[in-house]
Amino acid sequence: MGASSSVGASLELRLEGISKRFGQVVALDRSDLTVEPGLLLSLLGPSGCGKTTTLRIIAGFESPDTGRVVIGDRDVGQLPPNKRGLGMVFQNYSLFPHMTVGENIAFGLKMARVGPREVRSRVGEMLDLVHLPGFEERYPHQLSGGQQQRVALARSLVTRPAVLLLDEPLGALDKNLRENMQFELRRIQRTLGTTTILVTHDQEEALTLSDRVVVMNQGKILQVGSPNDVYEFPHTRFVSEFLGASNLFEGGLAHAGDGTFELAVTHGEDTTVLRVLHDDNVGTGEAMIAVRPEKISLSEEAPDRGNVVRGEVAGHVFRGSYHAYEIEVAGRDDPVFVYSQARSRSGEQVFQPGQAVHMSWDESDSVLLTDN
Repeated sequence: MGASSSVGASLELRLEGISKRFGQVVALDRSDLTVEPGLLLSLLGPSGCGKTTTLRIIAGFESPDTGRVVIGDRDVGQLPPNKRGLGMVFQNYSLFPHMTVGENIAFGLKMARVGPREVRSRVGEMLDLVHLPGFEERYPHQLSGGQQQRVALARSLVTRPAVLLLDEPLGALDKNLRENMQFELRRIQRTLGTTTILVTHDQEEALTLSDRVVVMNQGKILQVGSPNDVYEFPHTRFVSEFLGASNLFEGGLAHAGDGTFELAVTHGEDTTVLRVLHDDNVGTGEAMIAVRPEKISLSEEAPDRGNVVRGEVAGHVFRGSYHAYEIEVAGRDDPVFVYSQARSRSGEQVFQPGQAVHMSWDESDSVLLTDN
């Protein structure tokens, strides 16, 4: 029997008008969200943003003050957690230390009174899927952290849940193992096609694993989109800065025609006009654009096209795959950060502190933010 047969039908999950208060604290503010069947969606945000509360409401550990949780075509709001058809994996694995790997994985099946032959078959399938064949008789203390996490994942999937909930599942692993497990987790999820919701505060993890990313802050959903969309086209300053390093430029916005806008930025006595593309009809006046550090190029001579800002190198560090520069601009309070890909072992130009440079980027790499 193939691995793809070891999971139930993936179902759509919908949150409709969900809200939750704890005393005076608004943990979740009337949120709507749809997770399409078979997709992996991450809830991303800082501590206290509402992502864990959202997961606990889906799981049935918390009751919402308003709204509905719908899985497939069924409102599961009145059902206890064990009746919702969910699988869950936690950061601490929650394996039973006195049980073998095989017994841990089989636990949910035995609670559901599945026959012994079927239990053996499905446990074997799960061990193959998570690349741990032959580990049935080992105990959790005999496994590495990554192996324990795979067993926890197998245990949650063996019951063929319609939806899988992952609560910071890789948070206890070291960096290298966590990166390896990100690929493993994504492989397993794609193999089974299980509708999956991941809670994480790790931006890189969300971008790596997800089909869709939900960025949250202070109980609100700020933006939902593909990893590429939320990173490349953030709607707000918070999303732009939370998803990675971002350089912000403020100034007066004017329409230049054909979906192009010009931002007049004043640094000291100098005014620089920066161009940005934007499809929507936005108003003029004070505005802000964001530019990712890796979108900016450095040169000694001023380029004849694109957005150009003069500055001076204040700092430089080599980070293996790229050079990180801190550029001071006269009259600007914050430095501009520039990431330059390391392309050669020798002969590559490296700009030194104190050196005058020109920063340039294409107008299509500027993002107009809508919340200032």
